[in-house]
Amino acid sequence: MKTKIAAVVVCVLLSGRSASAHRIDEYLQATILSLESNRVQASMRLIPGILVAPSVIAGIDSNGDGVFSEGEERAYAQRVLGDLSITIDGQAVQPKLVSWSFPQPAQLRDGLGEIHIEYTADLTHGGPNRSLVLTNHHLNRTSVYLMNVVAPEDRDIHILAQKRNEQQSVYELDYQQTGATAAMSREPLADFLVWLNGIEFSSLFHLGMRHIAEGTDHLLFLLTLLLPAPLLVSGRRWGSAAGVRQSLFRILGIVTAFTIGHSITLTLAALSVLHVPSRPIEVLIAVSIFVSALHALRPIVPGKEALIAVFFGLIHGLAFAATLDRLGLEHWQRIAGILAFNLGIETMQMLVVAAVLPSLLLMSRTDAYPLFRIGGAACAAVASLGWIVERLFGLETPIDQIVNAFARHAPALALILFVTAVACTLLLASPRGLLVRRRARALTD
Repeated sequence: MKTKIAAVVVCVLLSGRSASAHRIDEYLQATILSLESNRVQASMRLIPGILVAPSVIAGIDSNGDGVFSEGEERAYAQRVLGDLSITIDGQAVQPKLVSWSFPQPAQLRDGLGEIHIEYTADLTHGGPNRSLVLTNHHLNRTSVYLMNVVAPEDRDIHILAQKRNEQQSVYELDYQQTGATAAMSREPLADFLVWLNGIEFSSLFHLGMRHIAEGTDHLLFLLTLLLPAPLLVSGRRWGSAAGVRQSLFRILGIVTAFTIGHSITLTLAALSVLHVPSRPIEVLIAVSIFVSALHALRPIVPGKEALIAVFFGLIHGLAFAATLDRLGLEHWQRIAGILAFNLGIETMQMLVVAAVLPSLLLMSRTDAYPLFRIGGAACAAVASLGWIVERLFGLETPIDQIVNAFARHAPALALILFVTAVACTLLLASPRGLLVRRRARALTD
């Protein structure tokens, strides 16, 4: 069986309706090539995001009856191939459709369906050093592209280099094809080194960063859990601010616990040791946000937020693993992929925490923080309840659109939060802030 080596890119957008597929407004088109002596085989996976899915569905369902007929599916597959350009050593070759499969329109509309297209192209004869160029123009205004090649089974074919433009819509493969049968190791480690010599490790790293940055439910859980982290407990309520050092250690403990939790299940699930259906995971992720919101309102496990983080981190890791499953990585590639993907998740996670941490520490030392904490927790609770209803019963809610609208302006919101924290610190630390402090206490008592 051929070893599949999937390509990933920084601009893969995984932000959508489910916890396992966070794509919103782009059309992912992934192509994996397999070289033979006289032809190339290609496997395409096309996944439209929820905002572009209606236009893709309309392009397939030509009669508008809400059902994909075999003729409509074939016509669309041929249209995709018509938007490809393939050359070998500068000479154009024509792709030939082999097979195709389409999901139901509802699956595409939800951002979960995948279109699969298989095709081949006969290659002209040439010298030992060959260059194949594949260009994908299909719906390029709304698409992101992934392209890669599997390690050849033919020992006479040796991959020399892979080049891609920034979008990966243009892919150039340089390889050597000789009659020599000199031994070239086909051990798994050799395949892994071929993969690692490309850009896949860094691409998977950036994919992890993108996934957590646009995984609004994952970040909302973590940020909501951090809301009471700078505070001490007074009876059954959140009290005054803790020391800076204590707050930093508590926040670091929460982030580390979340990392440990999701790293464990990400690894187990990505290596196929653990498998859980996606729907329960999606519901539990929404529940985790609701629990963290309740904890931000009233202490559930004061001083032990790390326990909540590690427990629900196990749940979130299963959703992260679903992204790697879609890439079709084999054993060696999967091991490196887990490392790269997880490093990307942790890097973006730390960047997000670093962006909001100064604001939390500053504002927690003012009387405005109870309003901010309660307001933030209430918003998180409403969002989580909307997601629970949506994912448990399949009902439509506007939660995704609302949360994603805010997420698109995250840098600006972080800046506004910091400016507000500084203003509260200066205002409420002055004699004029006495009245404001009294009103704030009255509203939160």
